[in-house]
Amino acid sequence: MALGTRFQGEAANGLVLVSPTFLYALIFLAAPLTIVVLISFWTQTGVRDFDTTLTFANYIEAFTDPIYGALMWRSVGISLSVTLITVLLAFPVAYYVSFYVAPERKSLWIFLITIPFWTSYLVRVFLWKVILGFNGVVNSGLMGLGVIDEPLTFILYNANAVVITLAHAYAPFAILPIFVALEKIDRSLLEASRDLGETYLMTFWRVTLPLAMPGVVAGVLIVFIPTIGDFVTPVQVGGPGGLMIANMIQTQFLQLSNAPLGAALAVLAMMVVGSIAIAFVLLNRRFLGARK
Repeated sequence: MALGTRFQGEAANGLVLVSPTFLYALIFLAAPLTIVVLISFWTQTGVRDFDTTLTFANYIEAFTDPIYGALMWRSVGISLSVTLITVLLAFPVAYYVSFYVAPERKSLWIFLITIPFWTSYLVRVFLWKVILGFNGVVNSGLMGLGVIDEPLTFILYNANAVVITLAHAYAPFAILPIFVALEKIDRSLLEASRDLGETYLMTFWRVTLPLAMPGVVAGVLIVFIPTIGDFVTPVQVGGPGGLMIANMIQTQFLQLSNAPLGAALAVLAMMVVGSIAIAFVLLNRRFLGARK
């Protein structure tokens, strides 16, 4: 009897602790998402008027109009490129801080890594616009050194500029989880691998990298998921050739007054992101399972 009462008390305490978070997720995450999904099956008849008859017309238009497919694939390509570049550049930084920086100085390095967060995201985007501009730092420097005779046109107002800007903006989001995963690695495992005759490269491939994969996976997801929905950076530095699906969603909601089609595009974008994220996690599990 006393044991049952104890379990009931622990369950009640657990519900009390979880309920605020659950309510927050229900009100601010689940409810808006449900509304967006519901609106995607409606038809807009006026600026603020909707025909609530359920229809698949918005999804049919999203699949049949080639412009939406082109924007979706461009968004996926840009996000994958940003994720790949960011993680590849973030791993060496995290590795150096974890393995080669003195313990008493690691907090300073982490502090320096988070400095970009001190400024507004929009300010950083504008700074890259200045850096990559036709008369910006890059072109002016290269022309001053005599490397080029005229400004480079492929580094601004296209997809390349979007990739560069987003890779810089999300670099700390990739560095920090990888650093945490590397910090958790038992150094004695690396010493054991070396004692057994493995080279530094094979020790990294067989021991360090698999143990750091949770951080890599976290970094990949943290970078990939928000970048595919970014609409500020493409507008500022992307130009017509760098616009993404989020820009079309914004246009449908705010300029064309077609919220149902915008909602349908948003739902499709979420499905694409979710599918790629799940596929990556499953492939990572298979990779780790094959290594054991």
